[in-house]
Amino acid sequence: MGKSVGHQLVRLERLGLLVFLALLGCSQPTPEELASLAAKGYYDHLIHGEYESFLEGLDLPDDPEYRSQLLDNYQQFMATQQSSHGGIREVRIVRAKTDSIQLQPYTNVFLTLCFGDSTNEEIVVPMVERDGRWRMR
Repeated sequence: MGKSVGHQLVRLERLGLLVFLALLGCSQPTPEELASLAAKGYYDHLIHGEYESFLEGLDLPDDPEYRSQLLDNYQQFMATQQSSHGGIREVRIVRAKTDSIQLQPYTNVFLTLCFGDSTNEEIVVPMVERDGRWRMR
């Protein structure tokens, strides 16, 4: 599957989940739901080898050298996960919690990474909203 097709499938999945949530609650999605969908979408890019799309979700300064180092690190991380656990096969949203006491409010999104060897790991992805877009901290 090409990168563009995989990217389109991730977008369609997020759109479908947003529509479902909107119909289910008959209201606007909560910030926690939006942050969760964004975090899952970014990690879906990562597990499909779309590292540039994953990096676009990081709240980073514009530093090409640092970005290049991160790109190498994420490629190595995924290679390690492939050899250690048979790769990451799926990302699931568990829950989200907003910490509004901070000067810059953020939402912790809890995701489960499902590995090819049937093990799971729960991770926390801190998310911030900037200019209407959720990004990983």
